[in-house]
Amino acid sequence: MPSVTDRARPSARFVLLMGAMAALPAITTDMYLPSLPDVVTDLDTTPTLVQATITGVLLGGAVGQLLVGPLTDRYGRRAPVLVGITIHVITSVLCMLTPGIWPLLVLRLIQGIGNAAAMTSAMAVVRDRYTGSGASVILSRMMLVVGVAPLFAPTVGSLVAGVAGWRAVFAVLGLAGLGLGVVVWRFLPETLPPERRLHEPLGATFRGYGALLTDSSFMALAVLPGLGLGVIMSYVAGSPFVLQQGYGLSENEFALVFAVNGAGLVLGSQINASMVRRFPPLTIMRVTVPTTLALAVVLIVMAATGTGGLIGLLTPLWFLLAVNSLLMPNASALALSLHGERAGSAAALIGSMQAGLAGLVSPVVGVLGEDAVAMSTVILGVCLVAFLVLLVATPAYRPGAGRRTGPTTDGPIA
Repeated sequence: MPSVTDRARPSARFVLLMGAMAALPAITTDMYLPSLPDVVTDLDTTPTLVQATITGVLLGGAVGQLLVGPLTDRYGRRAPVLVGITIHVITSVLCMLTPGIWPLLVLRLIQGIGNAAAMTSAMAVVRDRYTGSGASVILSRMMLVVGVAPLFAPTVGSLVAGVAGWRAVFAVLGLAGLGLGVVVWRFLPETLPPERRLHEPLGATFRGYGALLTDSSFMALAVLPGLGLGVIMSYVAGSPFVLQQGYGLSENEFALVFAVNGAGLVLGSQINASMVRRFPPLTIMRVTVPTTLALAVVLIVMAATGTGGLIGLLTPLWFLLAVNSLLMPNASALALSLHGERAGSAAALIGSMQAGLAGLVSPVVGVLGEDAVAMSTVILGVCLVAFLVLLVATPAYRPGAGRRTGPTTDGPIA
């Protein structure tokens, strides 16, 4: 495959491929969501343990990205992602055959590690070609794929589980991974040629995380996508129980609601792709983060009072998810622009914190009661932390913050 290092306008094929790679973890989670109550019954276990199978994927993704990132900086982008997709396929087959909840938890953890390679490599490839606002545009366009694919995933999962049971969902996931692997092998260019790779000992490559962890500007920006995903995963983990058990929706009705909310995520990311052509990413973040916090306050009031019933809950939730979707691509793009020489490791650390924070946050919904108030409380708490990080640890609200001082593809933070 030829090396691609140009900064030309990305082709639709490039965006679709990057989006498909980045969407693999989301599809692995969302296709399985409608089956959660069935897994509780079939494996004779508790809702909390079944929700932990989602957490396992996220935490596996957190660990996996930390492992994969330095490997992509040393060996290129293609080989690690192909190995990771192979792991995804194998674990999907084993999940289909699992005899109990504990083997399923272990397998989902390993599956998350495999999925991590696809997401990390996608972000690193984008950083190889674009920085700053240009990267934010590409990441937002990728969200069109990342967002659209999970719109259909719960519906497909619901239909498959309805016909053949929840285990068949993992057969479909395995086939999807196999198809993605073939496309990656055929069409993914190597964007990190040998002369640009890190040739230091592998141990030193992993120690490069030290430079990232001690960079306070990078860390402040890198934690924000994790908090943004924490909002989404609090909704994802709680919604099957809130909507199906709390409000009595059927699996198909739940899938429809999930798709409508997913459309809000897609719409928000596409609005962001247009906005970053006119406004710096930091300027967008300093408006959207407090707006998300305000919507979270409205959400918890509606959940606690029951005002408007299901519509009263879903309306602020839809707008919250849409506005929240502007946080992740902008914060990720700015963080990646600070360490282009270690794009794989930087992408891995960002992705790891995304998966790790989301994995730690989402089970709290179950611990607090698995109802609308519990879900809304967790979302509000995460939104508040994101606002405080932006306020205290970034220059977002300092005089002159967000002023453009360079071209849109390479602009600095402030």
